[in-house]
Amino acid sequence: MTTEDYRFAQPHFLGIAGLNRPEAESLLDLADDYVEQSRRTQKNSDKLRGLTQINLFFEPSTRTQSSFEIAGKRLGMDVINMALGTSSVAKGETLIDTAVTLNAMHPDLLVVRHSASGAAELLSQKVDCAVVNAGDGQHEHPTQALLDALTIRRALGSLDGLRIAICGDITHSRVARSNVALLNLLAAEVRLCGPPTLLPSDADRWGADVFHNMDEAVVGCDVVMVLRLQSERMDQAAIPSTREYFKFYGLDRNRLAKANPGALVMHPGPMNRGVEIDSDVADDPAISLVTKQVEMGVAVRMAVLDMLATTRMEAAK
Repeated sequence: MTTEDYRFAQPHFLGIAGLNRPEAESLLDLADDYVEQSRRTQKNSDKLRGLTQINLFFEPSTRTQSSFEIAGKRLGMDVINMALGTSSVAKGETLIDTAVTLNAMHPDLLVVRHSASGAAELLSQKVDCAVVNAGDGQHEHPTQALLDALTIRRALGSLDGLRIAICGDITHSRVARSNVALLNLLAAEVRLCGPPTLLPSDADRWGADVFHNMDEAVVGCDVVMVLRLQSERMDQAAIPSTREYFKFYGLDRNRLAKANPGALVMHPGPMNRGVEIDSDVADDPAISLVTKQVEMGVAVRMAVLDMLATTRMEAAK
């Protein structure tokens, strides 16, 4: 599939909530093609040559920022990473002033990560280019959800009817929110599991079954996705200790054995080994999809950037 076969209906990519199933599946199909391109010796193309992509990361992120940078370069774009620690933002410039300044440079794509929910949407209202949400507060991380879905689809085929458990720090996880929305859209059955202190009060309205006992949550599951404890965002009283947390919510061989035979393991990273996941599970290539998730991240972000840029160029003709 190519972008000539399908036109993305949205000017920006801000969240899974704005997607319908055909759009989501088209992005995954295009990303499938980009997996193969990324595995070739000659990885770069000139598909989007002449366009400019700015990565504006107000929060540190090795995986996501590097992945977007590689994705843009493989499509032939000029990619600029804003060094926010030494920028005008660090000197007190507001988000809107930053948007106005960047807009005057006429970028074509702006990739944004920010600690405030809704920051990417706000920026999209102030700039003329396409905005991609690379994670906003506790709201959404849509490209992570797409790469997770692509990873599962390539490992197990269609997501229809698969039972997937998302376990850990749900409250602070934009990954969980985007994943539940996308997995529901693709007809998977989703379970959420975590201690009461790390599950949002409205989790039962997300469209997923809610569990507090992880041994029960993983029963009959095809995939177990473990989330990082985001200690930087939480009150210390959220868990008694990391040792206690691993005892009740850490994923090890014994707990995984309660899932379906052949169940696969995922983690969006970075991993806290011995806290939410045991290294023996995380590093076993027969069951762990962690490194595949990283690989799929580049392909998915190439697809998103391509869809947005190509659609905007076609609209401008």
